[in-house]
Amino acid sequence: MSETIESILEEHRIFEPSSNHQANIASMEQYKSLCSEFSNNFEATWERLANEHLSWKTPFSQVLNQQQAPFFRWFEDGKLNLSDNCLDRHIAAGSGERNAIIWEGEAGEVRRISYHSLLADVCRAANAMRTLGIEAGDRVIIYMPMIPEAAIAMLACSRIGAIHSVVFGAFSPQALRDRIEDTGARLVITADGGGRRGTTHALKPNVDEALSEGCQSVERLLVVRHAGNDIEMNSQRDINWHEALNTEADYCEPLALDSEHPLFILYTSGSTGKPKGILHSTAGYLLWARLTMLWTFDLQPESDAFWCTADVGWITGHTYSVYGPLACGGTTVMYEGVPTYPDPGRLWKICADHHVSVFYTAPTAIRALIKAGNEWPNRHDLSHLRLLGTVGEPINPEAWMWYRNVIGQGRCPIVDTWWQTETGGHMISPLPFATSTKPGSATLPLPGIDAAVVNENGEEVSGDGGLLVLRKPWPSMLRGVWGDDQRYIDTYWHNFDGRYYFAGDGARRDEDGYFWIMGRVDDVLNVSGHRLGTMEIESALVSHPSVTEAAVVGRPHDIKGEAICAFVTLKVEIDDSQAEAAAAELRAHVTKEIGAIAKPDDIRFANNLPKTRSGKIMRRLLRDIAAGREITSDISTLEDQSVVQQLQRAR
Repeated sequence: MSETIESILEEHRIFEPSSNHQANIASMEQYKSLCSEFSNNFEATWERLANEHLSWKTPFSQVLNQQQAPFFRWFEDGKLNLSDNCLDRHIAAGSGERNAIIWEGEAGEVRRISYHSLLADVCRAANAMRTLGIEAGDRVIIYMPMIPEAAIAMLACSRIGAIHSVVFGAFSPQALRDRIEDTGARLVITADGGGRRGTTHALKPNVDEALSEGCQSVERLLVVRHAGNDIEMNSQRDINWHEALNTEADYCEPLALDSEHPLFILYTSGSTGKPKGILHSTAGYLLWARLTMLWTFDLQPESDAFWCTADVGWITGHTYSVYGPLACGGTTVMYEGVPTYPDPGRLWKICADHHVSVFYTAPTAIRALIKAGNEWPNRHDLSHLRLLGTVGEPINPEAWMWYRNVIGQGRCPIVDTWWQTETGGHMISPLPFATSTKPGSATLPLPGIDAAVVNENGEEVSGDGGLLVLRKPWPSMLRGVWGDDQRYIDTYWHNFDGRYYFAGDGARRDEDGYFWIMGRVDDVLNVSGHRLGTMEIESALVSHPSVTEAAVVGRPHDIKGEAICAFVTLKVEIDDSQAEAAAAELRAHVTKEIGAIAKPDDIRFANNLPKTRSGKIMRRLLRDIAAGREITSDISTLEDQSVVQQLQRAR
């Protein structure tokens, strides 16, 4: 257990919510009333909310179909269009001139895009895709920097019923190829490159490399000219995004789609080697994206500038950079760049310049900016901030306090949110003007969410840690793993005879019923808020011709939350003088195979890995060694106990 979690478990400070009678949920009494409504009539409450918050082309007749559980279906036979709900309905209501997106590039350039302009761009992009033969149900890969065209491409797909799969722009050609081939995508949308730390990160060449082997399904490549770097264009395949859009009409009728029509596939790492294509559908996801924006962030569309710092390549960027804010008719801020360039005050300068009022970021970023010092936020006017949020991992209490006192200046409530790619949106979170908060606790489930901490028999436990489960379906839940129904069942529904969704996290509940998330219980690492499968990194290491075997674990890290530690055996024995060069070569290899985010922080070489006599690697032992802890695991079953001393000496 990391120091972060240990400190959370000893936390006793409580902060009462401030009064705000205009809030979307303004009191604990209002929260409890809504929870009671769900308890008394679960489906009728979802029916009411779906009718109140979404614009339907054809009303639905059934709220929840559980006949093929755990493949649940929501609002079945209803028809709607997500793009219409995010754009057209707000323009029809008179909000066409409101900023939909405020974008800032790393070099400081700014674009402000109104709802009118965004709709026109989305329609042109949708028409361009139709010209290329893309139809409802076709898959489209989006491999982009954090620029408005990424959001435009996502919304354009939803307008015509194409299923998008956004791939994080820092992923390698091999990782991109894997996702293209798994989806069977017909179209890839990319950019020449993106800005990062004052240089250009080339994207189009990565796509060219990915498409050079396999990927037979891809017919066309749309390329946004953004960074201005030199690229090669294949005249038989590649099309300039801007030229394609300029020839298209600025209106495209939104296609009325079934409520369960697939919206997107987003890949998240699993404990086995192959990443999982998490499938989300349209209506349930959209409803929860809108509701959580209104409940958790108390979004006031007429006055708030909302900034979620996540890239659209992750679920946080999907739900809370694009779909959630736009579903509410709000203004979303997008930034292409890193938080510390050109200096550690960049985030705070953007908040000040664009009058950001609701700010949502990861504990990783907060910890890094704490180290930079208070002088950086103190240089900027943060008086417009009214609400702060955290996402991606548990936040340690002292970072929470710094965030509250320095960034929020003691007046902004903090919402520490727990959720996953698979859940689509927040599951457990404070409500900013209703919930008393404890630094480091995600507090209470949102209305309609039945979360519990149970033991291995599925019996609810309190005080001590257990397994975090969700006991009832919810509209934004994943609809499966793309192309692998059995993996969906085995991963999420196997543990408790299919009764509960198992989140894969450990947690505990305190005497007030508050949830404290204790981290992953499987072999998935949480690095800077991003989930990475150990098997995927191990597979990349073993693919190097010099590596015989590899095991990857996490160790506590002050900034990242978890650092990646790899234990490696080589085909040829090396001495200490060769270890540094060998480690550098392997780090570069992992970067090439997966991406820089998966690059091991530590690589330790040994003749063997610690295995039981049955051949199973003792990962708990490796975690103790990586963290420098006293070994508490029972090593009596080890085949060769001398390996322990060798690994402890290795650096």
